[in-house]
Amino acid sequence: MFVSKLFTAGAALLLGASLLSSCSPRTSEAPLDERLLSYVDPFIGTGEHGHTFPGATRPNAMVQFSPDTHLLGWDASSGYHASDSVIHAFSLTHLSGTGVGDLGDVALLPYSGLDSLRPVATFDKANEQATPGNYTVLLSNFGVQVELTSTERVGLMRATYSDSTERRLLLDLSHILQPNWGHAVVGNDLQMLNDSTLQGTFYTKGWAEHHQLSYVIRLSSPADSLVLVRDAKERVRLSSGYTSTKDTSDLKLHIYLPNGKEPILVKAGLSAVSPEGAMKNLEAELPHWDYERVRHESRQAWAEVLNKIQIETQDTTVLRNFYTALYHAHIAPYNYQDVDGSFRGMDKQVHKNANPQDGHYTVFSLWDTYRALHPLLTIIDPDRALRYGRSLVSDYDEGTILPRWPLASNYTGCMPAYHSVSVLADLVAKGIAKDEDLRHWTEAAQRSSIYREDLAQKFAGSRELDLITRHPYYKEKYGFVPADSVPESVSWGVEMAYDDWCIARIAEAAGLDSVAKEYDKRGLYYRRYWDKETNLMRPVLGNGRFRTPFNPRYSAHGKSDYTEGNAYQWSFYAPHDMQGFLATMGGKHVLETNLDTLFTTSSRIDGAEQSGDITGLIGQYAHGNEPSHHIAYLYNYTSAPHKGQAILDTVLRHFYQPTPGGIIGNEDCGQMSAWYILSALGFYQICPGKAEYTLGRPLVDRATLNLPGGKFVIEVQGNSKTNKYVQSASINGRDITQTLTFSHSDLRPGGKLLIVMGSSPRK
Repeated sequence: MFVSKLFTAGAALLLGASLLSSCSPRTSEAPLDERLLSYVDPFIGTGEHGHTFPGATRPNAMVQFSPDTHLLGWDASSGYHASDSVIHAFSLTHLSGTGVGDLGDVALLPYSGLDSLRPVATFDKANEQATPGNYTVLLSNFGVQVELTSTERVGLMRATYSDSTERRLLLDLSHILQPNWGHAVVGNDLQMLNDSTLQGTFYTKGWAEHHQLSYVIRLSSPADSLVLVRDAKERVRLSSGYTSTKDTSDLKLHIYLPNGKEPILVKAGLSAVSPEGAMKNLEAELPHWDYERVRHESRQAWAEVLNKIQIETQDTTVLRNFYTALYHAHIAPYNYQDVDGSFRGMDKQVHKNANPQDGHYTVFSLWDTYRALHPLLTIIDPDRALRYGRSLVSDYDEGTILPRWPLASNYTGCMPAYHSVSVLADLVAKGIAKDEDLRHWTEAAQRSSIYREDLAQKFAGSRELDLITRHPYYKEKYGFVPADSVPESVSWGVEMAYDDWCIARIAEAAGLDSVAKEYDKRGLYYRRYWDKETNLMRPVLGNGRFRTPFNPRYSAHGKSDYTEGNAYQWSFYAPHDMQGFLATMGGKHVLETNLDTLFTTSSRIDGAEQSGDITGLIGQYAHGNEPSHHIAYLYNYTSAPHKGQAILDTVLRHFYQPTPGGIIGNEDCGQMSAWYILSALGFYQICPGKAEYTLGRPLVDRATLNLPGGKFVIEVQGNSKTNKYVQSASINGRDITQTLTFSHSDLRPGGKLLIVMGSSPRK
C-alpha cells in the first residue's frame, strides 16, 4: 500500500500560498508549493466501508480514472476495495464514498499474452501508488506498468509493457459496477474513425435511470488491428468507418498494439452531450501527449485546493487526516459540462450555460453534504458554493423540481426531505446569494416541498419515481407523517420541518412575507413527534397516537420509522428551533440528561434487518452516519459544554485514522471529511441557513484560512491531547467564552479566532 511521504515527525507546517477561487492549474503565476500533497493518502477510506477510490482526478472534475477491483455488492460502490488483489479494468467515472453504486463508465485494461475474452489483472499492494492526480500499479500477471492521470474531462493512461510483443488493450463496453443491484448496460454506439481513434456513447440503466456518456479514445500509436467480440462468440475485425448504433450485445473490443518498447499512451475524453462534445473536450484540454505535464498540472490544481487552509500541529496523524479530508471534500460534486458550456439537463435535453464559467454539476449527496460540506465551502470558496446553488436551481428549471440526489442528469429519490433548500438558504443567510433572483429560488423551493402528482405520472415505471414519495402529501394534509402509511415517517417529518424553515428564510429574503410565515409554521411540525414520556422522537400513527409497543433501539433498513438509524439517533434534530426544542422537552437540563443517556447507554441495536450504516457507536451515537453529526455540539445548549468537547476529542482521534479503514462509515461525497475539517479547526455549523457557528474541541495549534480578500487566523493556545477543554475564546477581540458562538460575518480577512485550552472543564 502507498503511504504518503511525510515531513520529519513533529514538524510544524505553515505555508504562505494565497487562495484563488478557481481550481484550474495556474499558468501565468509561480507554481504553488506542493508540500501539502505529501500529506494526502488517497487510500484512506478504501477499506472497511469508506467506499472511496484511489484513482486520478482533479478537483470536482468529470473524470475519475481509477481501478475497478470490486464489481459486486455494497463494497463495489466506488469500484475499489483495499482488500482486493485483482483489477478488472480502469474506468473513467466513479462515485466517492456513496452507499449505492453506479458509473464505472468507459473501461480500459492493458494486458499481454494470448487472447482472452475478458482478461483480469492481478497486482500486489507493494506495487501500487496513489497521489493527488496520479495513480500507478504494476499488473503482475501481464507485466504491464499502468499509470493514470487526468484533466477535468480527459483521462490519460500510460502503459509500459515488459514484453515488447503481444501488447493488447481491452475496451470493455459491457463493464459496469454492481450489476447485481440492478445496474445494466442497455446499448452502445461505436465508431472507428481511424486506426488510432474511436468514439462512441455508452448507455446504462441503474441508480441513474437514463445514463449516457460519450467518449473519444485516441492511441499514441496506431493499432495493428481491432477485433470486436460480440456476446462472447462473434468476432468482427474493425476497419476505419465502422459504425454501430445502440448495440445491445455484450461488447468487448480488443486492440492489438504494435510491437515495441516505448510506452503506449491512451487519451479518453468524455462528454454527457455527444461524441463531438467529447472530441472538443479532448482537443481543448489535452492536445499533446506529455504525461508528466498533465500529472504536474493535476498536482498544481490539488495544491491550490489544499493551500486554502494551512494548519500547524505537532501531530502528523492530524496532518494526514486533515489534508486527505480536504482532498476528499473536493471530489464531488462533478462538473458535468463540456468546455463550450453544453450540458445534458434533468430533462435529458442538451442546454447551453449562459455563464459557462459557472459549470454545471451533478453528484450532490445532499442529505449528507448539506450538513458540513456546503457550509465549509461558503467559508473557503464562496464562489464555488454559489455555483453549486445555481446548478441546483438550474436542475429545477429543467425538471420543475429541485433535486434530492442528482446523478448524471437524473433525479434519484435517495434519502429523506428536500435539502437543496438548505444549501440555498445558507447562501442567502451568509450574503453570498445577494445578487440572485430569490423570488425564483422561493418558487423552486415551494414546488419542491409538496407532493407532485404531475411528476408521479411523468416518472411512473422508472426509478426517478422514487423522488415522488407520499411523505410531503401527508405533511401537507395532516401536519405529520403517519407511521402506518409510509416508512421512515419520523426522519422525514423532522427533516421536512427543518427544510420548510429554510424555505421561510429564502422567502423572507425575497420579501415574500406571507410565504415565510406559512413555512415558519410548517417548520414547527417536528414537535408533533416529541414524546415527553420517553423523551424521544416517536412515530405517530394515523389515529394520532404514538406507536405502541415502541423500541427505541430498533432498526430495519428502509422499513422502520427512522432512516438508517433508530429513535436514539433521531431524537436530537430540530437545529432551526433549538430554543423552542428546549422548551418542548422541558429545558436545557433535560437536553443534557438525554445527551448523557445517548452517549452512555448500551450500543446494542435491535432488529434482524438493522441498517448497516449505523457505525462508529458511542452509546447510541453513530458517527458513521450523518444524522448524528451535530449532536455532540448540542452540549453547548446545556450547562455542560465540556461534555461535548470530550466526545468530540474521542470522535476526532478514534474514528478518523490515516489507514484504508480509517473512515468509520461511508465517506458520502465529502461529508465525513468536511465534518473532520471543521471540527479539527474548532467549530461547526449546527444549522445551515442560520449564519452561526459553535465551538467544539480544536485539534490544530494554528490555522490560516485563505479567504477571498485575505487571511483569517485560528490560534489555539495550550492545545495538547490532554488539554481538550475550552477555557476561553474570543473572535476579533470580542469575548465569546460564555456563548461559544460567532457569526459567519466574523470570519473576515484580517480576523482572528483565539481559543485557550486546558486539561479540566472550565468552571
